[in-house]
Amino acid sequence: MAMFDKRSLVDQVYEELRKEIVTLKYPLGSKINVNELQNEMGVSCTPIREAINRLQQEGLIVYKNKIGAQVVAIDIHDLEAIQELAMTLHKAAIHFAMERGDRKSIVKNLHIYLDDFIKAKTPADLVEAVHQMVGVFYHNCGNERLDHTMVSIQGLQLVLRNWYAKIGIQKEADLADFTRMVKATEEGNADEACSALQSATDRSSSTILATLK
Repeated sequence: MAMFDKRSLVDQVYEELRKEIVTLKYPLGSKINVNELQNEMGVSCTPIREAINRLQQEGLIVYKNKIGAQVVAIDIHDLEAIQELAMTLHKAAIHFAMERGDRKSIVKNLHIYLDDFIKAKTPADLVEAVHQMVGVFYHNCGNERLDHTMVSIQGLQLVLRNWYAKIGIQKEADLADFTRMVKATEEGNADEACSALQSATDRSSSTILATLK
């Protein structure tokens, strides 16, 4: 855990704690001990509790009677619900971006992050490349409400992507799908781009699902 100065303390605690959760350094379902966090971060309980409240709003932390704050636990139904909602939003973003955005700029940025995916050496690098690739469509979709809705489940999506990356990402198969997505975008074929991203998402879901059974 990092040490913080007093500037934007709640934001700093929130960002650090969120990072620890989405990268699975805090195991899913594990208890959040405020006293331990105080000692590790060198801050009072107030910014920690405020950060926890923000993370609860994102669905990354839940409160349980007689237990307190816990990192969210994800079961089969949660996995399906998160991925279904995420893909609904992703497909809308792809269609809007290709209708309203500058396709040359979109394709240029997709190639940058596709190259990052190819060169990625760690699970964290792979996750970041995918996150940025999908984000290109949101940045160009021209719909702030869609973007804000995605932000509300972004943390849970990052949890799933990190989970998949750590238990056995199928990089070559995913690369084929992401390459197909970029090519379809170049050709202005939104449905094919959506199909490619759906294929990669289904693969990650199946891999995670195998660990939940």
